[in-house]
Amino acid sequence: MTIANENRITIAILALGGQGGGVLADWIQEVARAEGWLAQGTSVPGVAQRTGSTVYYVELAKPDGSGRLPVMAQMPMPGDVDVVVASELMETGRALLRGFSTAGRTTLIGSTHRIYAIGEKQAMGDGRGNGEKIIEAAYQRSKRFIGFDMDAATDRSGSVISAIMFGALAGSGGLPFAADTYRAAIEHSGIAVKSNLKGFQEGFDRAQQPVARPDEITHDLPVPTTEQGRALAARIAANLPPPAQANALHGVAKLMDWQDGAYAALYLDRLESVAALDAAPFELTAETARHLALWMGYEDTIRVADLKTRASRITRVRGEVKAGDEQILSITEFMHPRLQEVCETLPAGIGRRILASKGLTKLLGRFFTEGRHVETTGLRWFLALRTVAAMRSIRPRSLRYIEEQERIEHWLELVRTEAAKDRELALELVLCQRLIKGYGDTFERGLGNFQRIVAEHARAPRDAAGIRTLRELALADDKSSGLTEALAG
Repeated sequence: MTIANENRITIAILALGGQGGGVLADWIQEVARAEGWLAQGTSVPGVAQRTGSTVYYVELAKPDGSGRLPVMAQMPMPGDVDVVVASELMETGRALLRGFSTAGRTTLIGSTHRIYAIGEKQAMGDGRGNGEKIIEAAYQRSKRFIGFDMDAATDRSGSVISAIMFGALAGSGGLPFAADTYRAAIEHSGIAVKSNLKGFQEGFDRAQQPVARPDEITHDLPVPTTEQGRALAARIAANLPPPAQANALHGVAKLMDWQDGAYAALYLDRLESVAALDAAPFELTAETARHLALWMGYEDTIRVADLKTRASRITRVRGEVKAGDEQILSITEFMHPRLQEVCETLPAGIGRRILASKGLTKLLGRFFTEGRHVETTGLRWFLALRTVAAMRSIRPRSLRYIEEQERIEHWLELVRTEAAKDRELALELVLCQRLIKGYGDTFERGLGNFQRIVAEHARAPRDAAGIRTLRELALADDKSSGLTEALAG
């Protein structure tokens, strides 16, 4: 492939922490030197958005025979990069935003898989970046775009993503070097040579194929494995309209896992009361099935402790970090439960008494002012968290459970009242549950916005469009300034 200057090649690598961007940069330099080129590599650490994002810059120069050494740049400059390699879709987008990829010049190699940034996860609404727009921009702002799911390729090959990127670079033809020289660099490293060569070949082969867009995530319907589960599934088939059945099956599975079969049956009781007021195309029932399950399966300390210590999670993490059977895995979590969240886990009477007492909250609150690094694979913290998870049996008597059931019933009563008159309005009220998510400050902010919208509707009834507008304003930013302004007006 022709480059802007056959005697000078510039390469930018954008990778997250732990993905081996530095290893990839070193391999590229070794390949270049083996082919008789001069090579220099630098790196510019970025802010820890997900696991830390770094730009690695490699500049290659072909000796001109004069004996003089060229002066090489320390970092990539917009419009002056021949090859860009990005380890994740948003990193590809970041390279485009910074002008590293240029139409007519740059070979752009990027993974199409996603690792969500903290900002995306914290957004009140759907804060995910638009992957399709990034792929379209990648086509427009590069000479050639090579894209595929490098994370999946890593899993298939049992290698690491740096080897996949190295192979894709070789397969792209973006550098004037022989494939065997790339393989020799891996062999010369002496580290995980067999798996890295396998990953290299996977990336090399995928670079020859058309761009593979991200697969749409699909979820198989849960299959009941207990008599109680089968009975609830049969109840769904008999009592709920077909458009709502898939969501209801997922809801039942979630709530049986969250609490028990009786709680899942309560979910169906509530859902059926809404379905009785619905009509084709039954969108109200389908969305109620989804959002009711989300609210009834709220996040509390019991749930968090349970999920953090499940064997399936430890197995998943072992797979993600590719730990061998003979290797010891240590997982350290950062946890910061507040006194209020602890009290909400206690029996309602005790929890209310502590929170109502200024003396007790001051005395006990000082133990919950700072977060803790918790080694969930260590015996002490594992047993402590399993003890909290075991409180699931007394959860129905907890302060949080009682408060949430009251909120849910109030919401459903409002939905049923409006459904009898205006199903479109009732649907918008159901969708307001999107505001309520997470825990701690995020939960309180979302719940507060939900309650403000409901109170405003009670004071001055809105139509469906009015409720939708208020909900979208609440989801627009984490401070809900638009909603506040609208309600003040």
